[in-house]
Amino acid sequence: MSGTEDEEHSSIIKTPKQLITVVVAAFVFPVLIIMLLGHLVVGNAPIDLNSPGFSDQAVAKRLKPVGTLALASESPPEASPSADSGGAPSGPSTSAAPGGGDDKIKVIYTSSCAACHTTGAAGAPKLGDKASWAPRIKAGTESLYSSALKGKNAMPPKGGNASLSDSDVKSVVDYMINEAK
Repeated sequence: MSGTEDEEHSSIIKTPKQLITVVVAAFVFPVLIIMLLGHLVVGNAPIDLNSPGFSDQAVAKRLKPVGTLALASESPPEASPSADSGGAPSGPSTSAAPGGGDDKIKVIYTSSCAACHTTGAAGAPKLGDKASWAPRIKAGTESLYSSALKGKNAMPPKGGNASLSDSDVKSVVDYMINEAK
């Protein structure tokens, strides 16, 4: 009976030649299947390098950058013309005056404040929401200026844009207060 038990527990692979054949097949067959599937998916269509899609102009258009890099030390392109047209840069930026300064304040608001004050993220009062702005306005503009300049709760100082002047930050606060009245 011991002879039949040994046969039941023995391997199909009996010689080193059979072992080598199984190991090679275990690596070769999956590689061949992947290659055949790749050919099936890609197809055998030849690539025409003379087609208009491969022209220098078409390739340059596809590789063209989506945007440009603007450093914090530089003023936004939209703000430069309004500061020049409104006179000296410190004049219109001190208040939300009509004309070039108002445009500059809206650009600053959009680039530095709108992310939180449009959505109400992290408890920020939404622009134009009279109910959420009322207690803040009641506390006084100096309190609002201080919060905007020094930061408060989740809001970083100057709304996260350290390159802003104090007068620009105060002008944006005035703009937001006016929108809430």
